[in-house]
Amino acid sequence: MSAQPVNPNLPPDHVTVFIDGTELAAPRGSMIIHAADKAGIPIPRFCYHDKLPIAANCRMCLVEVEKMPKPAPACATPVMDGMKISTRSDKALKSQRNVMEFLLINHPLDCPVCDQGGECELQDLSLGYGRSVSRFVERKRAVADEDLGPLVATEMTRCIHCTRCVRFTAEIAGTYELGGMQRGENLQIGTYDGKPLTTELSGNVIDVCPVGALTNKVFRFKARPWELTAKASLGYHDALGSNLFHHVRRGEILRSVPRDNEAVNECWLSDRDRYAHEGLYAEDRATVPLVRDGDGFREASWDEALAAAARILRDNAGDNLGVLVHPATSNEEGALLARLAGALGTGNLDHRIGQLDLSDGAQAQAFAMPVAEIEQADAIVILGSNLRHEVPLLHQRVRKAAKRGAKIHVVNPVDFDFAFTVASSRIVPPAQLAQALAQVDLGDASNVALIVGGVAENGAHAAAIRAAANEFANAKNARLCRIPQGANALGLSRHGVLPAARDAQSMLRDPRAAYLVYGLEPGLDFADQHAALKALGSARVVAFSQFACQSTRRVADVILPIGALPEIEATLGNLDGIAQATSAAGKLPGQARPGWRVLRALATELALPGFEFTDLAGLRAGIAPVAMQAASGQPVATGGGGLEVAVSQAIYRGDGVLRRSQALQAHPLTVGARVALNPADAAAAGLAAGAMAKLRNSVGAATLPVVIDDRVAPGCAWIESGYGATAPLAASATVEVVGA
Repeated sequence: MSAQPVNPNLPPDHVTVFIDGTELAAPRGSMIIHAADKAGIPIPRFCYHDKLPIAANCRMCLVEVEKMPKPAPACATPVMDGMKISTRSDKALKSQRNVMEFLLINHPLDCPVCDQGGECELQDLSLGYGRSVSRFVERKRAVADEDLGPLVATEMTRCIHCTRCVRFTAEIAGTYELGGMQRGENLQIGTYDGKPLTTELSGNVIDVCPVGALTNKVFRFKARPWELTAKASLGYHDALGSNLFHHVRRGEILRSVPRDNEAVNECWLSDRDRYAHEGLYAEDRATVPLVRDGDGFREASWDEALAAAARILRDNAGDNLGVLVHPATSNEEGALLARLAGALGTGNLDHRIGQLDLSDGAQAQAFAMPVAEIEQADAIVILGSNLRHEVPLLHQRVRKAAKRGAKIHVVNPVDFDFAFTVASSRIVPPAQLAQALAQVDLGDASNVALIVGGVAENGAHAAAIRAAANEFANAKNARLCRIPQGANALGLSRHGVLPAARDAQSMLRDPRAAYLVYGLEPGLDFADQHAALKALGSARVVAFSQFACQSTRRVADVILPIGALPEIEATLGNLDGIAQATSAAGKLPGQARPGWRVLRALATELALPGFEFTDLAGLRAGIAPVAMQAASGQPVATGGGGLEVAVSQAIYRGDGVLRRSQALQAHPLTVGARVALNPADAAAAGLAAGAMAKLRNSVGAATLPVVIDDRVAPGCAWIESGYGATAPLAASATVEVVGA
């Protein structure tokens, strides 16, 4: 190869290579496989994955390079100017076929019973590169399986040691839970300690595994790939809006897999979005309209149920009516709810049901720094967030930034686990978060992101923290990224699901005569469960619900069954402000209907204007985002003695669908209701680890097991919301330990 460039017209950071006689320009330092993939020239591979570090240990991608005496791995051989490569020469093909033969020596012949059958990379490539007869006559090796938990099934005898799963847990998830043990033909991939995977991204090892060694335990033995239809949809358990496909057979969602979108979730999917569909088929799913009959309910026709609902709303219109909406409700349903509330003359409309302090009229805002750019930041400040549980794939972006050298600063009431090194951390009670933020030193960083999460946004000091965040962002030239508190909190804010009069907390503390509750579970979805159940229990309630659960039956007079997001066409606005569309995947259960259809029918029963459309296209043509300022609410009382309460959302308890996914409830990250105390506070209260503590605040009392954890700030009690047992404690700023 000449010292002079083959093509002097190329940019200085590119070289010319020839692959199978085709002249290509490739970035200097890139690998042969990158150039071939860009040109659409197929090279077989197993260990290579474009999102993982190069390992070069399967050797399936061997190619012939001019002047090289031996075949070279395309994934680990850098391009050079003038390099001539052959992927289909006799030498290259013989090498690839020999590698395939070695891979198949110990691989079991269990394709008929393997869940990977039909979408197996080894199966596909063996058709082209495998021999028709094996020359290996010795006994195949067998490897004992280990239990990786409720999400990932293992058949490690099938493992070909590509190490994709090892590299994923190490480099992407950052948990280093899988590794190779022993050497040679005794090499095994496993966890060494035999414990389940605890990463919140564990399901991605299923996607990267090229064989049937790691498969979906929930989906296991249920269907073959060719029986399934892929329906494009979205994750709706956090505000990222991860793109995914639901795989459906005869109307039933059997599994969910990632849909590539570099700007949102890349090619990954959190376990929360991957396995939540299991909750759609819970026993208490609402399938028929229900009307209260004495102390119970009876099934009713749609006409009767709509007439009963219309009567309640008509008799309690205006300021007597409150409308409470789950923050994962779609744009279409939200716009109709705002239209319905306006037609009924009420300004008591809100989706911010999980937020305590709305005294500043805060509403969701799009990130000032797009998610895809966060990994390029010089410094990132995380304020009031258990980010790894709150938005797992945003946490993964921050990890990428940290690996690039970004300085990560944390201000939290608990030293939450992160999969990256933190440059500085300030662990203080919630009342001091605003003051601690001002002390963060960013050095000479110029590209700064400030991420504000749910611990800050939903707590009793939220307004003060938001003000401090705005001040910090302006002073430090940082871009403010407040995580919307709900999958579609941003979309609902833009479509007017905000109060012109009373906000969510105000209309519960000052009860209305009637309520319309939409898509929520009254017993667990509110910030102040005591006030919510008290207000709803003494009022007339029309519930649009996916589940006829105990708490809904307790407060509702009419239950109208509606579809969940995977079962309807809808749009959601994600944290970047992008409106993303979903298609209907699962079949609606029983007599359930899409929410927008039920709202249209109810408005027709009420003879309200503005509901003349007949289909979804007509609905969408008549709605548009609106600029609206939410009415300010009342400050939360923050006085009282005792310990300050820090509340984070339990990762798999955030909504009704998640709470009904059996696999997620069996996951090690679902730890159950408990209170975590700093060792000094536990000692002062005379509490030992595992003891049952009696705690009380102005709202109610709870008895919870104690965890002693030095990650908790002194003077602070940490609980997770989403559990009935912790609900009484989440509604106030402080809690008092009254006994053990």
